[in-house]
Amino acid sequence: MTAPAVAASGGVAVRRWTLLARAASAAVAGLGVALIFVPVALGSDATQKLTSLLILVILAAMWNALAGFGGLVSIGQQAFIGLGAYGTVWFVHHGMRPYVAMLAATLACGAIALAISLFALRLRAAQFAIGMWVTAEIFAILVTLDSSLGAGTGTSLIEFNFYAPDERQQYTYWWALGAAAILLVALFVLLRTPLGASLQAIRDDEAAAASLGVRVVGGKRVLFVLAGLGCGAAGALTLANTLFIEPTSIFSVQWTAYMIFMVLVGGLGTYEGPILGAVVLWIIQTEFIDNGSAYLIGLGTTAIVFALVLPRGLWGTVVDRFGVRLLPVGYELVRVPERRPGRDGDTAPGTNDGEGG
Repeated sequence: MTAPAVAASGGVAVRRWTLLARAASAAVAGLGVALIFVPVALGSDATQKLTSLLILVILAAMWNALAGFGGLVSIGQQAFIGLGAYGTVWFVHHGMRPYVAMLAATLACGAIALAISLFALRLRAAQFAIGMWVTAEIFAILVTLDSSLGAGTGTSLIEFNFYAPDERQQYTYWWALGAAAILLVALFVLLRTPLGASLQAIRDDEAAAASLGVRVVGGKRVLFVLAGLGCGAAGALTLANTLFIEPTSIFSVQWTAYMIFMVLVGGLGTYEGPILGAVVLWIIQTEFIDNGSAYLIGLGTTAIVFALVLPRGLWGTVVDRFGVRLLPVGYELVRVPERRPGRDGDTAPGTNDGEGG
């Protein structure tokens, strides 16, 4: 990366990368490589659980992309989760192999998101949120009317049984890992471009951003389509991981509740926070999901506590208090030390001469 731009002595410098951020980026890349070998090193049970974690990471990152960076608070992203799952079933029924069908369904969700954005992005605030919820319900009703997709009773994709159980779990895990990596990298790169900066300006003040020439609707559309792709991939992976879906669960608003929980706990508007929130939810699900209604009450209580005590979430609080950014997507202003003249009037040794470096 280029050296930071430095202001005059006693001013501020613009900085993006730090030594810690470079080290963290290298560690994340190493972790990604290590995760490839999980199915070989660990058993199928651990592989399935980690697949569930990767699905949660995708969902958290996509909802945060909408709300945290674009100001689009949606309670209808389960529409794309359901379409990704049922789209996989539809493509398999039309002759595709299951894992190829998952890719086709994901891309189809992106195309559908593009079409929906033509009218959904005309809505504002609560109108947008409710409009997306209604959209999800419409898709759920359409699925229940299609007997080839199991109608309201649900369906299982028996074509996955053509693979040995361990082999299927490995392929599903690698598909999830690849999807998570591609989507997270795509979001990271997007947020570091000028478009990413304009998206955050739209989030903070849409009218002011538009007055400065920012293409508001176009910027929002990019995030909306990316989130549609990600949620579609998560839906396809949910089908592959569980082997059974039915409309009332796959199109349930509970998916959005999970996404909001992960983002609130991790930190809205931070890149790392939703990943941390996904880990927290995954641990809670692994340990307490069999407790029935008490589990859901616990999730709700935890979300309320975080909203009141740590409104910026876990990672947002760390950033505010310590300024730590492991994977920076924005810029940071740092103070430049003042120059102190030496005996001959020159800049004293060890001080900044005001040039970029």
